[in-house]
Parts: sequence; C-alpha cells; structure tokens
Amino acid sequence: MKALILAAGRGTRVRPLTDRLPKPMIPVVNKPVMAFLVEHLRRCGVGQIMVNTSYLSPQIEAYFRDGLRFDVEMAYSFEGREENGRLIDEPLGSAGAIQKIHRHSGFFDETFVVICGDAVIDLDLRELLRFHRERGALATIALREVPAEDVQHYGIVVQDEQGRITQFQEKPAPEQALSRLANTGIYIFEPEIVESIPFDRPYDIGGELFPKLAAQGGLYGTTLSKPWQWLDIGRIGDFHEVTMKAMLGEINGFCMPGREVLPGLWVGLNVRINPERCRIEGPVYIGGSAEVADGATLIGPVCIGAGAVIEADAHLERSVVLEYTRVGRGGYFDGKILGSNFCVSADGTVLDSSHTDIGWLFADARSDDLSLTDEQNEILALARRAA
Repeated sequence: MKALILAAGRGTRVRPLTDRLPKPMIPVVNKPVMAFLVEHLRRCGVGQIMVNTSYLSPQIEAYFRDGLRFDVEMAYSFEGREENGRLIDEPLGSAGAIQKIHRHSGFFDETFVVICGDAVIDLDLRELLRFHRERGALATIALREVPAEDVQHYGIVVQDEQGRITQFQEKPAPEQALSRLANTGIYIFEPEIVESIPFDRPYDIGGELFPKLAAQGGLYGTTLSKPWQWLDIGRIGDFHEVTMKAMLGEINGFCMPGREVLPGLWVGLNVRINPERCRIEGPVYIGGSAEVADGATLIGPVCIGAGAVIEADAHLERSVVLEYTRVGRGGYFDGKILGSNFCVSADGTVLDSSHTDIGWLFADARSDDLSLTDEQNEILALARRAA
C-alpha cells in the first residue's frame, strides 16, 4: 500500500516551536513526531511513502532521506520555488499536494493512505481499509469523538446509519457544531479522487474536497471497533501533553531513549551529571552532551534536550527543555516548555525573552554572554532565601 504524509504547513498554532522547526520535526522525547508515523505506516504494510514539503523542507528531507533506515521507500514533493538562493514556500493545500504528485508521476494508481504529519497514532489501518472497501467508498475518514469545547479545532461530520458522511463542517463554533465526531486527518482514498481536485490553484481536503464529496455521497467515516490512540499536536499545549504522556508510559509502543542509569533517570551519550548532588524524581530524560550542574532539581516528567545546560539550583518540574537551551542558575519552572529564547506554559502562554528582561533565566547554551547584573544576582539571592 502507498501513503502520503502531509508535511507542508507552517504550524502557526504551534509557534514558537515552529519558528525554526517544521511541525513534523517537533520532537517527542528526542524523536520527531513524523518518525512515529513512518514507523506505524511500515507496521501496517505501507512500503512507499510520499511526503509533501514546503516550509523548512530541507530539515524533513535531510532527516528521513530515502526512508532506507525505516525500511520503506520515501520521496518528496516540494511546494514552492527558489529565489536568490532562498527557498520560498508556496503550499498547494492538502488536496493540491495529491494533484501535484499524481500529475508528476501517476503515483496514486491504487487505494492509498493520506495522513497528517503532526500526530502520534496507533490505529489499525487494515481495519480502516476493510471498512472503506466494504462500503465501496471513494474516501474514508478515521473519526474520533471529541469534547464539545474542542470541536472548533477540527472538521466535524454528520453520518447516516451506514457511515456515509452527509455533512462536513470545517472547525465550527461549538454552538454551531452538528456533532462531536472529528476528522483525525487520517484518510483512505481511491485513485479516482484526483479527478475531484483542481490543478490550477491551492485546494484543501477538509475545507473544500470533503464538503464536495459529502454532497456526492462518496464520503464515509468510522471510529473503528477497537480503541486507538490519536495524540494530535495541533497546538503548543498539545506538545507538552504528548511529551508528558510519553514519559509516563501512556503512549503505546513508546520506549524511552538512552540508558537508565538510575531508576527513573535515562541519559544519552556524553551527559555530565552527578545524580548524588542533584534532587531527581523520575521520569527524567537527559539528551546527549547535556549538562546538569550540582544542586539542580528535576521532578519528572522532565525531558532535557541534547546539548542543553541546567545550571546550579535550577528547578524543573513537569517541563520540557529543548536542545541547546540554557536554564539559568536559580530558575524555577513548573509545567513549562523552554527554548533558547522563549518559555511557554502548558496552557500555551508564551514569554519571549527578547521582549522582557529575563533572558538570564533561559538562553542559548552555546552563547558566551552568561554574565548576570547586580540586580539579577540580588533577585536570585532573595529567591534562594525564600526557598
């Protein structure tokens, strides 16, 4: 079976993570979310995977290459152009990606899977395919029921008794939603779907193609018979939640990377830490070449990226520290995502160090400018006395 992973979007709802990182490359405990998808597709019997790319495309292509190390074949369809040595991203929409690839090579010549590149899933694609073929569908959506307050983030469907989708709403307001059955971004398509997609403009699956198919009667959906995981990283808070779930063992099939050097403490290569001089309550993961100074407190789940530096007396709890991020001496962070120039709460509130005088609390670990002002040292001293 063949598949298309949709990976061209800018991921604006996941900023600031996606300011420098394409959404499919967002790391879940040191592993890009799209790597989970590629591995799952292979387990389900998919051997050929196309990926449409646009925003920061070289990062995706450099990591996955031809798919050999994942035991699949992979290739890419770039949507954009080169101008004065820069790549200008010009995404064609999720359906437009299908049309571009097919016009190039006729790739979609059999029933195929389309999946969004920003979720961790474990659904049985074979069961979805059986449902699709039993109904003689042109397109089938894997559906999940979501809380009423979340319908505004998803495409919402209405079905008849056979599973045929009769109406499709793209991200309706809660008071206007006709159901709570949400589009998960996991589809089975027949090759004939290409005929319904224009080739002269960007075209979207959820907002344009599906309403058209629903009106024609060829669109079906199912929640599947067995429970399955769908962990969508659609918003910045989702990234924090998914990372916490992974570290707590709540993601099926996930294995903590690194070596478990003490109960609940996993480390990569070349990590500098003296656990006897730190307070550590697992689960904690520390990426390769990271450094944790004496006196630091790590209360899990805590995920520390490669090359990060945690200075003395820093306190991290239920937090994610991205690669090459320095957490300053005495900093106290609970339920946070820390990058080299930003701090995000689990609810999505962003604190940008370029707009506030707190860059000494979190910065790039590769920077030489680590000096503190007298005022900052005084604040730290007061905080330590209060603790």
